[in-house]
Amino acid sequence: MSVRTVPKPTVAAVVAGVVVCAAAVAWLFAVHLWATPSQRLVDLDVYRQAGRSVLDGRDLYGFLAHPPQHLPFTYPPFAALLAVPLAVVPFQALGWVWTIAEVLTTAAITALAFWPLLRRTGRWWPLALAVLTGAMQQMLPLRDEIKFGQVDELLVLMCAVDCLVVATRRGRGRRWHGALIGLATAVKLTPGVFIVYLLVAGRRRAAGVAAATFAAASLVAYAALPGASHTFWSSTMWHSERLRPNDNTSNQALRGMWLRAIADHHWQTALWLAAAVIVAVVGFWRAAAAARAGDERAGIALTGLLAVLLSPVSWIHHLCWLPLVLGAIVGDGRDRRRNLLAAVVFAFFVLKLPWYGADLLRDGAPAPIARIVEDAYGLMALVLLFTLRARSSTELR
Repeated sequence: MSVRTVPKPTVAAVVAGVVVCAAAVAWLFAVHLWATPSQRLVDLDVYRQAGRSVLDGRDLYGFLAHPPQHLPFTYPPFAALLAVPLAVVPFQALGWVWTIAEVLTTAAITALAFWPLLRRTGRWWPLALAVLTGAMQQMLPLRDEIKFGQVDELLVLMCAVDCLVVATRRGRGRRWHGALIGLATAVKLTPGVFIVYLLVAGRRRAAGVAAATFAAASLVAYAALPGASHTFWSSTMWHSERLRPNDNTSNQALRGMWLRAIADHHWQTALWLAAAVIVAVVGFWRAAAAARAGDERAGIALTGLLAVLLSPVSWIHHLCWLPLVLGAIVGDGRDRRRNLLAAVVFAFFVLKLPWYGADLLRDGAPAPIARIVEDAYGLMALVLLFTLRARSSTELR
């Protein structure tokens, strides 16, 4: 997405866009920023407590955030270093700033995802972007991002900017392709799938830059927090049970689905690993094919779905790759069948299907049907991974 291709918007389009987007997300602010204190932005509270742990020298992986959740910090130590500024801001003010930043991040991701469509709207693109942003924010994974005060959308944006903006720059600027992916991986390990994506797409230099950036950031964290770094890399990262019960309905990763389906631990592990290998091979092959065909958005969307499916634990809010998935489906909006498919996928993720499935189980519904509904988001991610079609060179023009 080149700045030179962005039409200068009208003032009316900008003003109308701000009003429309604010109206679309106002209910999320009202519900979550005025929630009961014990339920308000609980993950943001964990980040803030991690920053305070760095400042106070307390055990980074030993503390538990406020009751009743008692959530631990689970990210690499580099993320804790970045969280230090959060510790010095009053929580109420931080909540407002963070939530507004979440919506702006959604807008940035949406702009990157839907730019082939947005540029067709000419000088009214800010209004079109506002409508799309407001819509994207209604999907449950993005609603949960705001509910919990999560950081996932920032990581999605970093990977998307790296692949869609930095990679297209000319001259020396392109040398940094991979650096944002490396930083995102140092904050949270799941974006590391994009290092594999760069490799299979034939961008070895960018993959090397990403790996080197990740290593450098991790070494900085090790120098600043040697004890915490040793704890994380030798112990914490291998114990996913610290995240809450892994068979929780919200875990829509492959492993989460197998944990809910089968009681035997050995079969759970064997079937998960077998499924993960198949999904990884097919998914990275399709992502690389999309990249080679010139459809970078499809490549990013497929890799983002892999990040969700292959991780041992992927809560519902980790599916905030969805705007990129929908943007890859829609393209420039000229294909009605693609538009209809995107509308169906969008509506699917607006509904709280996994939780409906959990309710069906509690109400005594047939277990196979209830489990399918409970696993709906993970199963749809699989369907999209195997069926999302990259646009042809003709469609990309």
